[in-house]
Amino acid sequence: METSKRGFLPMSYGVKLSKKQYPRTDEELRKMFDILYVSAIGSIQYVVQCTKLDVAFTFSVKSRYQAYAGYSDASFQSNEDDAKSQSGFVFKLNGGVVVWKSSKQDTTVDSTTEAEYIVASKEAVLMKNYIQELAIVPSIIEPVVIFYDNNGAIAQAKEPTSHHRFEHFLRRYHLLREMVGRGDVWMDQVTSSENMANILTKPLSQIAHVQHVDKMGLRNTSD
Repeated sequence: METSKRGFLPMSYGVKLSKKQYPRTDEELRKMFDILYVSAIGSIQYVVQCTKLDVAFTFSVKSRYQAYAGYSDASFQSNEDDAKSQSGFVFKLNGGVVVWKSSKQDTTVDSTTEAEYIVASKEAVLMKNYIQELAIVPSIIEPVVIFYDNNGAIAQAKEPTSHHRFEHFLRRYHLLREMVGRGDVWMDQVTSSENMANILTKPLSQIAHVQHVDKMGLRNTSD
């Protein structure tokens, strides 16, 4: 900062920001790891509340791009003893993992759609409400994106009037559908190889394991 050029505007004139400007390559992702985005937003927030009203707009715009997203997966009837499925989900905030869980489901299901439909249905909203109370991520008012690698689970949540073969679901499994309807969460598709929740549901090859660990942002203490 000592060598930086002094400026008078809190934000460059004419700048337009969009979520479409997210890093797309591994090199761009590595560069973003070196940017203390959350820390900078927190510093601006403190200044806005205490002394500098003229940077309020800058804070409002820049803080919109703090991403909170979840990944959910389930290994269908993976338990050899009772045919129950293993669930896993992981939520990331600004590139870092903040919530995760791996557990055996307490209900036996009949399809992979049911297995994945149960996972993370409540955790997203609980975390969203918690973050809203902290008032540190203004963009949390938008739907939390949960990525699945199962088309059936996504379709069942987005299309309440279709897929009648799933009518035997218990009502509590339709909670996610209601959340989507309210705009609390949004479901999107990701390939199985890109779904980092896979690591929480089944043994993986070394290559896949390392890739998911890297996507989670985990690092060895010696690195």
